[in-house]
Amino acid sequence: MSSKAKAYIAAARLRTLPLSLSGIIVGSGLAASQNTFNWMIFGLALLTTIGFQVLSNFANDYGDGVKGTDKNRVGEQRLVASGVISANDMKKAVILTAVITFIIASVLIYVSFGSENFILSLVFFLLGISCIVAAIKYTVGKSAYGYSGFGDVFVFIFFGLVSVVGSYFLYTKSLSLSVLFPALSVGLLSVGVLNLNNMRDRQTDMLTGKNTLVVKIGAEFAKYYHYYLLSAAMLFSLVYLVIAYRSPLNLLFLIAFFPIIKHIITIYKNREPQKLDPELKKLALSTFLFSILFALGQIL
Repeated sequence: MSSKAKAYIAAARLRTLPLSLSGIIVGSGLAASQNTFNWMIFGLALLTTIGFQVLSNFANDYGDGVKGTDKNRVGEQRLVASGVISANDMKKAVILTAVITFIIASVLIYVSFGSENFILSLVFFLLGISCIVAAIKYTVGKSAYGYSGFGDVFVFIFFGLVSVVGSYFLYTKSLSLSVLFPALSVGLLSVGVLNLNNMRDRQTDMLTGKNTLVVKIGAEFAKYYHYYLLSAAMLFSLVYLVIAYRSPLNLLFLIAFFPIIKHIITIYKNREPQKLDPELKKLALSTFLFSILFALGQIL
């Protein structure tokens, strides 16, 4: 493998993929419990989500790189900021990834709705376009919303609500109020990962004018916000358990609470933001574990 190919793989930040797939897994598990699961929809949904995540990572690398935000960052090396990939080449990668992802999403929509559900297909086409725009505009451009403290809203909506409820709808062609509760859980856990990232980068973000929510509310309130996010995520999943309980296997996802609670304790004790980096992976994998166990509890 060439060094340039390795650089693009590094820029894709594969460690972020499990978190992005969590919502699809939960939505698919819910659909399976309704006997509407489809392997082709599942595979295409996973590929589409991976495409959106890689697109977002490429766009973030490009956007933060050209603005100088990543110059002194902690954690993974960013490729544009370090000069390994030029800004122009990364821009081309963003465009290519957006096109490929849109094509895969289009196939997914056709497989799910066929040619007879034009309105539903149109709605999901527009949703796909909005996902692409949102992934790019997070850090790219003068009005990048990631620099104004709205990144949390984006992650909550797209990683939680859209991912879980949207994937569930692709299978079932219907909506259920109960599906909203696990969607809220996945969304809040995903926001927790972003908040942790912003807590770690608070000092460098302040210096470069990246006004994340953590920069706006300060380090101490960011910790309380973190506790609320994760506690609410666990609470909403318990609410779903109460209203949709069918068998003891539905309790499986409670196992994921143990690493999440341990993570909260670690954050409470932390006094050095630089040491938060390992917790990013732990919380992302805990969210992925939650999604796997939740889906298994619905299927088995």
